[in-house]
Amino acid sequence: MQFLANENFPNPSIRILRAIGFDVKSIAEEMPGITDKAVVEIARETHRTILTFDKDYGELIFKYGMASPPTVIFFRYKGVLPGFAGEFLLKMLTEKLISLEDNFTVIEEQNIRQRRYQ
Repeated sequence: MQFLANENFPNPSIRILRAIGFDVKSIAEEMPGITDKAVVEIARETHRTILTFDKDYGELIFKYGMASPPTVIFFRYKGVLPGFAGEFLLKMLTEKLISLEDNFTVIEEQNIRQRRYQ
């Protein structure tokens, strides 16, 4: 699985995912300051799952009806430590808790919600 870490996604979480062998491209490292719409386009073109703490992606995809939206994992809950998102995602993937493809996934403190793309 290939990920595109939004600019606000913590570096410790990126390092955790990379250490396990996941391909994680970081907006902060490679293209800081680009728009959310540009991030979506890159994710679509490169078939990467967006990792973000930014709720604007839901609006871009659902309110404006983007065609062929990329898979998005939106962390509403940030945890206490900057590595939380990486560790939580790793647990979701290794334990196969949910299917991520073709979904907008929202990680909350006590819940995981998903909205499937049409």
